[in-house]
Amino acid sequence: MKTRDRILDTSLRLFNEEGEAHATTLDIAGELDISPGNLYYHFKGKDQIIAELFEQFQLALTQTLNAPVEQPLHEHKGHLEDNWYYLYVVLEELYQYRFLYHNLDDLMRRYPTLVRGFRRILAAKRAALKAIISSLFEHSQTTLSKVQMDALVENMTLQLTYWLSYDRLLHDQSDAQRCIHQGVLQLMTMIAPYLGEEQMDFYRECEFIFDGMMDASEQ
Repeated sequence: MKTRDRILDTSLRLFNEEGEAHATTLDIAGELDISPGNLYYHFKGKDQIIAELFEQFQLALTQTLNAPVEQPLHEHKGHLEDNWYYLYVVLEELYQYRFLYHNLDDLMRRYPTLVRGFRRILAAKRAALKAIISSLFEHSQTTLSKVQMDALVENMTLQLTYWLSYDRLLHDQSDAQRCIHQGVLQLMTMIAPYLGEEQMDFYRECEFIFDGMMDASEQ
């Protein structure tokens, strides 16, 4: 692996484990057993490292978020489990770069160049979640008004954006599988109250999938 890539990989790991604010370029160089000058040759400061990590994150996440908009899941099966797997992939990508979300407001204050990118990601999240909701309600006897759809999309976007910070406050030890599947469960069950008489069946199916996913991750 090239030194530049090793710097990025090590920085991502340290930022995720220790927090971006607590990991310095000296820490990164020490972890890699390279001189600070060698690191400086590739990146003039931590802001350049964060900018490149964010670019990687934004590119990968945007491609994933665009998927259900460009090719709705209901064109295949429209089953709840399809949407569960999709949201798992989204949260898995967020978790991979979770340092970005652990102190989001402070990060954007210190690195204002990230603000525009985060706003583009928010717009992509809204579009993806709206596509998921539409695919689920296409197989329901209930319809959503525009006001209900907009409110549900905003609430799910908020949940998706701040779930990792909330989960970290609840648990001292990070468990990726539990965190991600629990996040998907919280997102999916936000839809249930809008399903009328179908909501209890929807809840039960969500819980069944969650239990199955957790059992599989423990094997």
